[in-house]
Amino acid sequence: MNRLWGAALAFVLAVVAGAAAVAQVPAQPPADPGPPLSGYPRNALRAPTPAELKTATYVRDVIYGHRDGMALTYDVFKPVKRANGALVVNMVSAGWRSSWAPPEERQARYQALIDKGFTVVALYHASAPRFQVPDAVSDVRLGMRHIKLHAADYGADPARIGAWGASAGGHLALVAGVMADDGDPTAANPLERSGNRIAAVVAYFPPTDLAALLQGRPKGGAIAFDDKLLPSVSPILSVDARDPPTLILHGDADKGVPPSQAEAMHAALDKAGVENKLKMYPGADHDFYVKGDPAKTDAYATDAMNAMVGWFEGHLKK
Repeated sequence: MNRLWGAALAFVLAVVAGAAAVAQVPAQPPADPGPPLSGYPRNALRAPTPAELKTATYVRDVIYGHRDGMALTYDVFKPVKRANGALVVNMVSAGWRSSWAPPEERQARYQALIDKGFTVVALYHASAPRFQVPDAVSDVRLGMRHIKLHAADYGADPARIGAWGASAGGHLALVAGVMADDGDPTAANPLERSGNRIAAVVAYFPPTDLAALLQGRPKGGAIAFDDKLLPSVSPILSVDARDPPTLILHGDADKGVPPSQAEAMHAALDKAGVENKLKMYPGADHDFYVKGDPAKTDAYATDAMNAMVGWFEGHLKK
């Protein structure tokens, strides 16, 4: 019995010692999850809660045109309470790929705007790799005409429309702002006779001068188009004094879209006398990503989201 008790005691002591050793191992920092999607805060990249789903109703799959026999669509998110009469169009585009998702899956990304009473539109364009940048530009310009023409149907004022996007979506948001017009009364397509001017733009890390950005890059996918078309898809070449107030948010260490793209656009808007602001995030790569520092990455993305909402509150709300 003494030997049994001795063995049991030795076992208990070994377990305790092992537990103590485990307890003394320092906690490891969480793994870097990598860059967020299109600069969204991570808490926006999730399914909406049941309570959030009650804050908006949807107008689904609105067809604004066709390309190669396929419908071009957008979805509308209408706030249930305290609608402020303004509308923000999100350019759904990453690498000029426009990936559709049901409104129920996308709503959390727009909740900060919905909570402030904004109607939100998720605008889709003909997508890479089958279609190229000029197609996306054409689609977005057409889509903005349809949205403006029907804004009142969604409870919004057509004079209080903004556009927002990130990366390729940021490029297309700038397209919506600086390449807008009052319509062509002679156009064969009745929709092309309607204007598409808007009142504000927010662009995250946007391409602005595609000739400079794509120089030396191999052709393929979205950028497999004739170089002669580069000026027609470069927002920086369309800046004039009628352009809307524009906020550009960019990381100063962005290797995907160099910060010089944002700086050049900022200078062009300044020269034209257009109200604008450029905010740089120190050490941030594309998508506001700071390698090895997920907390700072998310802090930057959250700050950008707040800045975006604030810009539209300042320029679209009465």
